[in-house]
Amino acid sequence: MTRLATAEATRAYATGIGSRAAAGHFRAVSGLALSSVGIGTYLGEPDAATDVSYTDAIVEAALGGINVLDSAINYRFQRSERSMGTAIQQLASRGVPREALLVCTKGGYLTPDGAMPANARDYFTKEFFDSGILRPGDVAAGCHAMTPRYLEDQLARSLRNLALDAADVYYLHNPETQLQEVSPDEFRVRLRAAFEFLEGTVAAGKIGHYGMATWNGFRQPAGSPALHSLPDIVAVAREVAGDAHHFAFVQLPVNLMMPEAIVLPNQRVNGREVPLLAAAAEFGVTVIASAPTLQGRLAKGLPPAIANTIGLESDFTRAVQFARSAPGLTTVLVGTSRAEHARSNLSLVGEAPLSSEKFWSLFREE
Repeated sequence: MTRLATAEATRAYATGIGSRAAAGHFRAVSGLALSSVGIGTYLGEPDAATDVSYTDAIVEAALGGINVLDSAINYRFQRSERSMGTAIQQLASRGVPREALLVCTKGGYLTPDGAMPANARDYFTKEFFDSGILRPGDVAAGCHAMTPRYLEDQLARSLRNLALDAADVYYLHNPETQLQEVSPDEFRVRLRAAFEFLEGTVAAGKIGHYGMATWNGFRQPAGSPALHSLPDIVAVAREVAGDAHHFAFVQLPVNLMMPEAIVLPNQRVNGREVPLLAAAAEFGVTVIASAPTLQGRLAKGLPPAIANTIGLESDFTRAVQFARSAPGLTTVLVGTSRAEHARSNLSLVGEAPLSSEKFWSLFREE
């Protein structure tokens, strides 16, 4: 039996472990209760000490009211997924079942296993090209592929790393990388092939939903050839599987320096240009934010006016509070490689998000 996050288990988590959470911390998505702060696993050295540290941080966070976990196969050369898998096993032994957690990972980038090999070219040739998993034309920018055969291989590796039979969300990782080398028409062909594979993977019980985790793709101005159009992407999903498609998640940076998802009208919906968050609401797509502190650059030195409006005790928590308060955003992922980082994140579990009035006041000119 495939094990995914369930409405019953996530609601029990929210009312049990999460019972001390402030109003607005847990958000409803397709019946699931998801925390407004999630755990990211991108940064850190690919070594055993960091492996253990990540596992401890994830356990600490999940025992305190954070049930959205995010990784990618290329994070720390597959080691972040393995740390997460170990944490999920430890949590199960401490009363937090796998079904109470939204487990998300990503595929697309070529990555070695555990450490950078002495000769990366030889490694990738033997591992992927000699085996027939990839052909030279499949790879864009020397590092990215999203063909069905490659995604099948990568998902299988991710599930082994996580020690799970299924992931709740599987993202195409920075698919805009493909646009560096292929035309928009070819990109659409490749995207459709990927979606056909992913819909089949949902049917096989290996993932619950799929989506796109991006850095630049949804933050471009309207009309840019590098922009991902959410209406067009949803249209591809509908071509593949009709209205019952499982394209349901988008991930992108949202922070005080990158507010495009909130304010940049670059998505054309019903004849008018709207920001991504408004477009996602129209199509029933869940938006997850990454990089709320811009990899630490917003963790100190915020202007006094912002600090006074948001409140709280540190610029780090203020930056996270800004992102999690964006109307229409479900979860903000915070890189958490140590237990003390997790405890800092948990301080927001007991804080209500900013009111709409206070949030929008941050955008008004003095």
